[in-house]
Amino acid sequence: MPTISTPSKIAGTKSHGANVVFSGSTSDEREAVTADIIKKTGATLVPPYDHPDIILGAGTQALELEQQVEDMLAADPSLGVPGKKRLDAVIAPIGGGGMLSGICTALHGTGIKVFGAEPNFEGSNDAELGLKQGRRIEKVKTLTIADGLRTPVGEIPWSIITDKEKLEGVYSVSEEQITAAMRLAMERAKVFIEPSAAVGLAVVLYNEEFRRFVEGEGKEEGWNIGIVLSGGNTTMEAMAKLFQAPAKAMERAEGKVTVNGEHVAENVPG
Repeated sequence: MPTISTPSKIAGTKSHGANVVFSGSTSDEREAVTADIIKKTGATLVPPYDHPDIILGAGTQALELEQQVEDMLAADPSLGVPGKKRLDAVIAPIGGGGMLSGICTALHGTGIKVFGAEPNFEGSNDAELGLKQGRRIEKVKTLTIADGLRTPVGEIPWSIITDKEKLEGVYSVSEEQITAAMRLAMERAKVFIEPSAAVGLAVVLYNEEFRRFVEGEGKEEGWNIGIVLSGGNTTMEAMAKLFQAPAKAMERAEGKVTVNGEHVAENVPG
């Protein structure tokens, strides 16, 4: 695991009996350490995303989501778009691409459109850029807050997401938009998620290109969109850092500074 992994992710992994070996944060550094472990121990590598079995396993969540939405709308049609009994689209994060390519595979032929979501900090939107350039980007070096998505798309997932019949497109969002989506999920939905899990929600809320596409396809009727929130590997300390207000904003909240920056006496009624 990268040395900069969140403490809760490290502790959670160890709690399952794993022997955690640390590496650098780039995919090249991780793969070098992995190769060394295999050489020394004869261990078998179970790829995190670049393997057919992993991809197919990840795709089962799409089947569950599809069925759950149909059951939910059958029980209460008012929860969705009037007259529609199923999903129109699903959006999920993409890092190495195992999960998204699995979802693409599971929903292929159903008529449900699939979209990918990425952070765009320091070129972390390698899937989006790669699709526009017509080539897989093999190296990604970024410190986006969405740390679970800091890896380039694998070869097998790339062969799936480049199929336009399986993936409609990939959209990206800023660090600020990811943080805002996390806040909404926690404050309104009471769902505790990590930054990587919030990128799909952030795209739906803030990416204007995606929103225009949905408006054009869904017309006045609209769409039922399923958003995959995958992962809660973070800590309260990390969350506190993300949501820490700037000093001036905090002073205003405490009644010390006006919106014009003027200092005033504290706790003065009115």
